[in-house]
Amino acid sequence: MKIVNMALLKSTDEIKILKQGGRILAGIMKKIAKAVRPGVATRELDELAERLILEAGGEPSFKGYGERDNPYPAALCTSVNEQIVHGVPGDYILKSGDIVGLDVGMRYPRSSGLFTDMAITVGVGKISPKAKDLISVTEKALKIWLKNIKPGEDIIQISAKVQTYVEQQGFSVIRELVGHGVGHAVHEPPAIPNYYSTEFSFKLKEGMVLALEPMVSVGDYHILVQNDNWSVITRDRSLCSHFEHTVAVTKGGSEVITR
Repeated sequence: MKIVNMALLKSTDEIKILKQGGRILAGIMKKIAKAVRPGVATRELDELAERLILEAGGEPSFKGYGERDNPYPAALCTSVNEQIVHGVPGDYILKSGDIVGLDVGMRYPRSSGLFTDMAITVGVGKISPKAKDLISVTEKALKIWLKNIKPGEDIIQISAKVQTYVEQQGFSVIRELVGHGVGHAVHEPPAIPNYYSTEFSFKLKEGMVLALEPMVSVGDYHILVQNDNWSVITRDRSLCSHFEHTVAVTKGGSEVITR
């Protein structure tokens, strides 16, 4: 993940704009999730996401992102089953029992706006009890982040709580992929892991805007990148789940922007 060096603190006016965009993005995500069902191709979900973003006056922030010789080709990431993140939408037809991670980012307003980012994982039709547990644990891991974000807190202390919770439930935290700052660009400092490592020590300040995104696996945490150089899967092909919110650090704690 390329992290752009931008101002870490956002102004009051910037956070107001981010909140406007975040509310719109959350509404778009609800419509995308509602469209998930057996028989739908992942490219159809991407087409819906792009249309809704443009109609709202935003711009898809993922489409065209990355290196010039291999830009990301879609507005939406659709990561199915063992795909953790960055799954490229295409002709794959969702079937009952699949789980799919939906990850979408938007620049709002389109011309000179700011960036928000969010992700959820949903089941397709009837899914297994293990898949339900995985999704529930990942969503609860995100709630641990939201509960503990506040000025003066060190990121790695919260990361440790997330890792402990996930592993106590019998799952693994993905380690080679992390959350990040967001707002002026799609990816900004700081890097935000979901596991404890002193390498990522960083104290939070009021005005920071963060993309918090636990990624959890049923099996091992090691990863592989597929031949499209975007889609990331678990090396052991185990199921994965991903949730994400854009969050502002406030004087008294935090505020979820993508809600």
